[in-house]
Amino acid sequence: MSAPRWLKSSYSEEGGNNNCVEVARLEGQHLALRESTAPQHIVVTTQRRFGALLDYARLEALRRLGW
Repeated sequence: MSAPRWLKSSYSEEGGNNNCVEVARLEGQHLALRESTAPQHIVVTTQRRFGALLDYARLEALRRLGW
């Protein structure tokens, strides 16, 4: 297996800000997540569970905005 190719948001590049979450696709349906300021700590999850987390975060953000 080759080393993961880490991706991060293009917004994190502005102003040299390196504080972001990075994601890498692994074999099968798995993803790896890490904090750019602490890259040694990696969390592995499935694409489905990560998608559910993002859906929840979006809904919670809208709820807090009163939508």
